[in-house]
Amino acid sequence: MTSPIEKLREYGYELPAPKAPVASYVPVTRSGNILYVSGQISSNEGGVVTGLLGDNMNVVQGGNAAELAALNVLSQIVHMGGVPLHDIKRILKVTVLVASTPDFTEQHLVANGCSNLLVGVLGDKGKHARAAFGVASLPFGAAVEIEAVVEV
Repeated sequence: MTSPIEKLREYGYELPAPKAPVASYVPVTRSGNILYVSGQISSNEGGVVTGLLGDNMNVVQGGNAAELAALNVLSQIVHMGGVPLHDIKRILKVTVLVASTPDFTEQHLVANGCSNLLVGVLGDKGKHARAAFGVASLPFGAAVEIEAVVEV
C-alpha cells in the first residue's frame, strides 16, 4: 500500500517546512481529536503565488495555487499539529478563499485543486465538506487561502 508521503511525491511534492504565523494567531489548535488549521496561503519555496482570478490568473493557475495552499495545510498538520499524514482519520471541512474579481464565478473550480490533492494523497480520508468563495484580496496578495478542520 502506498503511503500518503509516497502519494505526495507522485504529485511532485515533498512536505515543506511549515510557514510561521505572520500575525497574532497559532497555525494549529487541537480540541480532543479535532485539529483546526489556520488559513494557509498559496506559496512554495519561490514565495507567495499571487494573482486575482478573473483578472491576471485563470482557473488552471488558480487550481495550482489551491493545491499549494492544501500542501501547506498538510505541512501544518504534520509539523505543528504533530500528526503524521497516515494518522489523519478524516479531513472534515476545508474553506477555500479565492482572490477574485466581482464577476468571477468559478471559485468552486479553483477549489478543486485543493480537494483533488487531499483525496489523491489521503484517499477516502481526504474527502471533505467544503466552502469556496471569492474575496477582494488575501494577505501578501496570495491567490488562494485555505483553512481546514481535521479529525485525528
